[in-house]
Amino acid sequence: MRTTYVARAAAGTLAALLVLAGCSSKAKDGDDDKETAVGGVKTGEGISGKTITLGALTDMTGVYATLGKSVTQAQQLYVKQLNAAGGVCGYQLALTVRDHGYDPQKAVSGYTELAPKVLGFTQFIGSPFVAAVKQRVDGQDKGLVLPQAWSATLLGSPYIRVIGSTYDIETINAVDFLIKEKGIKKGDKIGHVYFEGDYGENALVGSKYMAKESGLTVVEQKIKPTDNDMTAQVAALKQAGVKAIVISAGPRQAASLVGVAAAGKFDVPIIGNNSAFAPQLLATQAGPALMANYYVASPSLPIGGDTPEARKLVEDYKVAYPKDSLDNGVVAGWTAAAAFGEALQKACDSKDLTREGVDKALLTIDAFDPGFGVTQDFSDPKSPSSKQSIILRPDKNAVGGMAVVREAAASSVAEGYTPGA
Repeated sequence: MRTTYVARAAAGTLAALLVLAGCSSKAKDGDDDKETAVGGVKTGEGISGKTITLGALTDMTGVYATLGKSVTQAQQLYVKQLNAAGGVCGYQLALTVRDHGYDPQKAVSGYTELAPKVLGFTQFIGSPFVAAVKQRVDGQDKGLVLPQAWSATLLGSPYIRVIGSTYDIETINAVDFLIKEKGIKKGDKIGHVYFEGDYGENALVGSKYMAKESGLTVVEQKIKPTDNDMTAQVAALKQAGVKAIVISAGPRQAASLVGVAAAGKFDVPIIGNNSAFAPQLLATQAGPALMANYYVASPSLPIGGDTPEARKLVEDYKVAYPKDSLDNGVVAGWTAAAAFGEALQKACDSKDLTREGVDKALLTIDAFDPGFGVTQDFSDPKSPSSKQSIILRPDKNAVGGMAVVREAAASSVAEGYTPGA
């Protein structure tokens, strides 16, 4: 998810940084590596005194600044409430936040700084950046990471656990919606505008797979996170005669795409991945076009979902942050923090709050229901925790700016699809 250059252009820089980072934050040696037992509960890195410290690597100033703020504040709210209820195993939780601004160098250095100090991460925004540290996480660090990133390249790790469907599966479900609800049929062309790097290119895998299964043709338009004007992409897709468009980018790019298409009377349905919308866009010139012709595939119900958990979160968030708007980042942040909290509690029950103990605890959770429409199964590291998607539509009258169009479902193609196969 997000401002200088990203992914492939950054690969060499990231690799070099990781070599240096590996030298500066190796796992502790000798006496420092011994676990201590407090009250019969084993502890290790990230626990000092009566405090469990968790990390959050977020984007508060880059492409996904709106999302990052909401995710972080929701997690801070969760930590505050959990501590008020007594914490975990008698320990209080602390959340240490670093803003990387969707800059690859800052993301890696932020991880390097926090990794030795925290038990794990409740948040790490940006598939390319999580992928860049994956070898270290799996090798020397072994701390649980619940990223705000959904690339299938992150699957297979017992420590980095994707919450919800990966981008390829989410895109398969998005195209399924276009076929079943928007009249896309065999022989049609669909456009796909996508960020270079893990996020966009994994989503492209999904659209191509679904196109092959359904007799469609995908017309590609690759962009960079710094590309904010979609005029050229709309012109190219219009000339190609596409009947619908998928966008795997950020909110700004989605707003530009939808707005430019509407201005040019290019009346085709457009659907985005879960990170390609922010309700603040409804107050811009693109607002009417977004409400008329834009959809979003989401791994959960929106913040305005009709469940007791959603209603309580809305209430609590408004009290904690009365000046800030509600969006789906609140749901994503809360869900990840709650999943981490569930793993901590199970690890406490097993009297093992070491990194290894928390990792093992998450593997025992196969039906986690935070109350937002989709049950999560963390028992298989090779699979995302769900293959379902909920289709949403921008609605300025809905709480959080999103209304449900189609309830949680996994298409038959998504059910039979294995990421990376």
